[in-house]
Amino acid sequence: MAEKKKFRMIDAILTVICVVFVAEAAAPVAAIGNSQYFWWLFMIIFFLLPYGLISSELGTTYVGDGGLYDWVTKAYGHKMGARASWYYWINFPLWMASLAVVFPEMITLITGFECNTIVALAIELAFIWIVTLIAFTPTADSAWILNGAAAIKVFLAVLVGILGIVGAVKNGFANPISAENSLLPSFDADSLSYISVIIFNMLGFEVICTMSDSMENPKKQIPQAIVIGGLVIAAVYMFSAFGIGAAIPTEDVSTSSGLIDALQILTGKTGGLFIGACAILFLLTLFGNMVSWSTGVNEVAAYAAANGDMPKIFGKRSEKNDMPVGSALMNGIVASIVVIAAPFIPNEDLFWSFFALNLVMFLLAYIPIFPAFLKLRRIDPDAERPFKVPGNDIVLKILAIIPVILIIVSVIFTAIPLSFDSETLAATLPITIGAVVFIVIGEIMILVLGSGKKNVESPAKVEEIAEPETVSEDAE
Repeated sequence: MAEKKKFRMIDAILTVICVVFVAEAAAPVAAIGNSQYFWWLFMIIFFLLPYGLISSELGTTYVGDGGLYDWVTKAYGHKMGARASWYYWINFPLWMASLAVVFPEMITLITGFECNTIVALAIELAFIWIVTLIAFTPTADSAWILNGAAAIKVFLAVLVGILGIVGAVKNGFANPISAENSLLPSFDADSLSYISVIIFNMLGFEVICTMSDSMENPKKQIPQAIVIGGLVIAAVYMFSAFGIGAAIPTEDVSTSSGLIDALQILTGKTGGLFIGACAILFLLTLFGNMVSWSTGVNEVAAYAAANGDMPKIFGKRSEKNDMPVGSALMNGIVASIVVIAAPFIPNEDLFWSFFALNLVMFLLAYIPIFPAFLKLRRIDPDAERPFKVPGNDIVLKILAIIPVILIIVSVIFTAIPLSFDSETLAATLPITIGAVVFIVIGEIMILVLGSGKKNVESPAKVEEIAEPETVSEDAE
């Protein structure tokens, strides 16, 4: 008798919310200022909508643990699939390191105890390795973690939004709203560098596709979870962004602790039981982020390793529960190296340095997904598509091309110095250098592994789709 799947529809929806909604990313977006409202609406229409539709089609057509690696490899072969899986994986330990450096600051807020370098490092490493150990357990068995983290995230975001409305009614807006400075976009370099965070806030729908084996009916649950979860996430993001914008002047927004800062300002309290409880809940959401993302990222890396497109260590699985422990272990090692090296990085905002580098690598992994969607429609027209993006060829090309353009532009403004003053170089050069280093490492990995080979033997062998042959008129 087949084992009953453990992921219900509500679990799938809450997992989408937990994965995609990133509470700590609300503050960097608030640093854009009042024009964030324009950018939120713009990105919801021109990025979130097409990305959600395309992910739903690809995720229900090509069901499996490979996720975006599968889609890109089917369309463009192993070399491009290897790049996508490498960029997709390396972002995770960088992200984990960025969240780790937030922990000592939150601990100080809760306890009043100032952490020295050694204590802070111990806290950061503890966070990293707790997440790593949790990642060794099956996602279905940890569904309560994902559901709980999703509920806490929504609670904190809605709380900030409600308090922001109350504060605006009583005291006015910290950033006065007008058509000139709120409804029109800002195109200065500082603002545009944070646009990548908005895109980041909308990514992750494909993670739910890697959990298809834990679902009762993935071809029905995946698109429904993406649609319902996406609508909830968009509404909560906008509400939370309004609360932070109403509470904190743009120039005073902290990229690492802006949400808690907003609660402090809106309640008029810098400490106490309420703020401490909110800070603890915020820290729990960081654990939830890492747990929810670890499964998808590790499964993709393990799947790619099984096909010879990532080093063998990433393909190592637990004999007890078949979890990708090799990839999880590498997450912990790389993130630990990053936080240990952090004191030597010449940047006061370590959270943004690591977070921005994670953004760049993560966004690079998504670029080939959209053209892969178009190519798979062309070379695999007979595949069963339980969910199919509506529209003719022109509409589909628009839906695929616009998100790619937005990703490329956001990467440029995040990773490349657009001016050469000392402040800009100090903030951006570590991101630029880090991105180049990890791209080069990926290319070396591809060269060493010999990616692109046609006859990889493995249980998870990716089925490549041949281009349809054209028949000449003479042959007819």
